[in-house]
Amino acid sequence: MRYDVAIVGSGFSAIAVSINLLKLLPQSASIAVIGDDPGFGRGTAYRTEFHLHRLNVPAGRMSVFPDMPNDFVDWLQRQGRAITPDDFASRGDYGLYLRDTLAALLRSRDGRPRLEFVKAKATGCVNQYSSGTSFQLDNTDELLARNTVLCLGVGNANLPISDTAIAEAAEARIIRNPWRLSWLSRVQPHDDVCILGSGLTMIDQVLALREHGHRGTIHVLSRRGLTPHAHGAHKAPVTPEYPADTRELSAVLATFRKQVRDGAEWRCLMDGLRSRTQALWQELSRDQRARFLRHALPWWNIHRHRISPAVANRFNALIDAGSVVVHAGFIEAIGWKQDKAEIDYRPRGTSGKAAFAVDWIVNCTGMERAGIAHSPLLREMKRDGMIQADELGLGIVVDAAARVIDSHQAANPHIFAVGALTAGRFWEITAVPDIRVQAQHVAGAVAAEVNGKESQ
Repeated sequence: MRYDVAIVGSGFSAIAVSINLLKLLPQSASIAVIGDDPGFGRGTAYRTEFHLHRLNVPAGRMSVFPDMPNDFVDWLQRQGRAITPDDFASRGDYGLYLRDTLAALLRSRDGRPRLEFVKAKATGCVNQYSSGTSFQLDNTDELLARNTVLCLGVGNANLPISDTAIAEAAEARIIRNPWRLSWLSRVQPHDDVCILGSGLTMIDQVLALREHGHRGTIHVLSRRGLTPHAHGAHKAPVTPEYPADTRELSAVLATFRKQVRDGAEWRCLMDGLRSRTQALWQELSRDQRARFLRHALPWWNIHRHRISPAVANRFNALIDAGSVVVHAGFIEAIGWKQDKAEIDYRPRGTSGKAAFAVDWIVNCTGMERAGIAHSPLLREMKRDGMIQADELGLGIVVDAAARVIDSHQAANPHIFAVGALTAGRFWEITAVPDIRVQAQHVAGAVAAEVNGKESQ
């Protein structure tokens, strides 16, 4: 099987690239989308049908097309949803919007390239140089593509302790992947639950538990006990100011704090920083980036990745009622005592020990950092020198055009990466408003190569 383009992956990045290629490539071109996820394009985040799982970005900024900002809002209104651009739509609706957008392009055959879904996982590949890349699939097939776009995302992060620190009897009460929502049916109304992690995934699972009739105590344990802030009323972004002579993180942060003291609303400042984050990240040295990941990341996450006001009100009401208890500390072991899992942890800022017993433990430590360890394909590409791992574990090395850099420091003009795999270069490249721009640029570069080949 030969194709002009192979898109490797099944999540939002893959569908965004696919949609753009369908609009840009000639009818004679061919596209293969390689992935084994039946919910193509929706991934974990947008496959949920739970109505309380809301987008964390207003609907007006969630169009898959950067140059058609109202596309998602218009789709919602055609579905009879009373949503304005400033409202937070459900994630399930967003998944349906992506599906419908792709389906409409596929139905419109006139002038469209051929797109085929290959339900398989790419397990290895060989660089065929002038011919492209030959992929080995787990269904024993092979596929040759002149151009490749790697859209491999990240998986659920592991538990923050070693398996050797977990009592064998407790294993049956540990939910390692909370996105398999079938686990909710096993929780009894008055069971006590411990959620490991205090970010966006935790918020989702707390609301899901309550919606399913759970009324027991929910303990939330994370290293710092920080929970996401809420979006405020819609206001214009504030342009951030930087120190004139340095990009040291402490100096940059001091300048931002001065702006807030001088009257800037911090949410507006964070919104103003959004379009400048990638440029600022690229100005930081390797050591400055490492310091950010080591010390500032938790605070960045709760200020930058905020939740809708309605979701925040629900969650805060549970904290005020004592139904949700947030602990800051370091988990050390999971034991088993009197038919309950016992969480042993060290409270933050102390050398002491503390514990509480629960019926269930849910891993909500979020998504792992984009790396290559989880992917047999990426591991083989690294062994063969086709890619390099980012030195801070943020995906793979790419250039400014998202072309993959090989072990000889050369950019491959036929292999691109989109989304979380490019975080080492771009940092803010996990949310829809950022990925859609990157997907459009990469699709444009691929289309230019294919169209150039067609004209020869």
